[in-house]
Amino acid sequence: MIPRPMAETAFFIPDGGGFRATELTRGPWDPGEQHAGPPSALLARAIAQASGIDGGQVARITMDILRPVPIATLEVEARVLRPGRRVELLEATLAAGGQPLVRATAWVLRQAPFDAAPEPGPPMPAESEPVELPWWEDEVAYHRAFEWRLASGTIGEPGPACIWTRMTVALVAGEAPSPLERMLAMADAASGVSWVLPWERFHFPNVDYSVHLERPPAGEWMFMDAVTRPGDSGAGQCTAVLGDERGRAGISTQTLLIQAR
Repeated sequence: MIPRPMAETAFFIPDGGGFRATELTRGPWDPGEQHAGPPSALLARAIAQASGIDGGQVARITMDILRPVPIATLEVEARVLRPGRRVELLEATLAAGGQPLVRATAWVLRQAPFDAAPEPGPPMPAESEPVELPWWEDEVAYHRAFEWRLASGTIGEPGPACIWTRMTVALVAGEAPSPLERMLAMADAASGVSWVLPWERFHFPNVDYSVHLERPPAGEWMFMDAVTRPGDSGAGQCTAVLGDERGRAGISTQTLLIQAR
């Protein structure tokens, strides 16, 4: 498929006190619903702005996906649940028309650098094969907002895969995305790139999405080394090692709801 030129250059456009979602947020399951990656990054942005720890780092962020997120104007609110000088817990909520859609909680820690080298990652992006995600029916959707490079595994066949990505658009128009926002926008695609169930026979959306970090991510290129494991009762799990060009930065987990089409 040859993509048509994209009119949008960001996932979200500021709209009054909210954020208007663009076509680039569109997910693979329903043309009117967003992929969970961009809303998760938007919640992380709100948490970073609400944090009271100067230069703090997100050590764990979990999104509970209460309802599908429509491609619409969204409201975001964040608050501190447990304040502290070294450790704090924050919550952010994404809503549309006052109806909560996604709730995020995050532990933020004060940074205290010491000498510890990250675990090495996969072959660098320049050494990895450019690929496209083959299962998308819409020409302009989430997958068009990234470069994708395959470091190991396969995309067209079922099984684990390690993918490098680089976001090529802004999260919020007029702003440069942070490395954490880049990682969160990417890593929710882990269950897609490591698919094991046929797309034409099954839906397997995730009902939550957690990222646990050993260190703050850095730069533009992020990788996910992902594995999906379906159970035999309608549930499944996807886990991934996440990192950047320095090496490993953490892990992600997703709980999958498996349904026959």
